[in-house]
Amino acid sequence: MSNINLAFQLMLVGMIAVFGILSIVVGLGRVLIFLVGKYSKEQVAPIVQRNRPTQLISNKKIAVVTAVVDMVTQQKGIVKSIKKI
Repeated sequence: MSNINLAFQLMLVGMIAVFGILSIVVGLGRVLIFLVGKYSKEQVAPIVQRNRPTQLISNKKIAVVTAVVDMVTQQKGIVKSIKKI
């Protein structure tokens, strides 16, 4: 019986130690996130306008893709962009 009691005691001490260390890590992480959010300046990237060719994909292909998306998603899907790969 003494071995089982010792095993449970060691398990309990180990679980408490792991919980304590993880609590410290989570607390320090939250403090770090707060400090970085408070003192760092948000950088705004400039908007770059790119000159794209007017139409890379024909209207017929766009219509086919739109029809397939409508049929597969039961007219709930939206085609946001079409890119050639």
